[in-house]
Amino acid sequence: MHVPQKMFFIKGVGKHKEKLSSFELALRNAGIARFNLVKVSSIYPPQCKIVSKKEGLKELQAGQIVHVVMSENATNEPHRLIAASIGVAIPKDRSHYGYLSEHHSFGQRDDVAGDYAEDLAASMLATILGVDFDPDASWDEKKEIWRISGEIVTTRNITQSAIGDKHGLWTTALAAAVLI
Repeated sequence: MHVPQKMFFIKGVGKHKEKLSSFELALRNAGIARFNLVKVSSIYPPQCKIVSKKEGLKELQAGQIVHVVMSENATNEPHRLIAASIGVAIPKDRSHYGYLSEHHSFGQRDDVAGDYAEDLAASMLATILGVDFDPDASWDEKKEIWRISGEIVTTRNITQSAIGDKHGLWTTALAAAVLI
């Protein structure tokens, strides 16, 4: 049984006349095109350490099967705003697992999409930790409740937005958590 011990975050954008090539260029831009990526669901492993992209990439080899929690979004509509975001919520008790979330949207700026992804991850974690909160409260209100509860120690996100190419090329935005 292998439980990932490290994780790093990446993001990228690609543009091309073909949708698949746009995705490939986004992977290249993010620095992970040389791996065989396997998308997994959204559990932040217990005791997992977040490392820099540079440090994480040093541990991987071309062709390696690499697990990722990935959000991607694409458009060929000129001037359309797209975003792809990964949120993470890490519990105070590091022996417990946390949550990652994937969010992809249209018309949301980086900060809005990122906050939404963080909110998703933190809400999932809060429900299993038994932290009482109003799901309809604002993200700022929920963050304050979780801070006071002392159960959720860290939330963060990585978000990539892009504007659809003015000539209608496929534009892909992606963000991912890479598990090592």
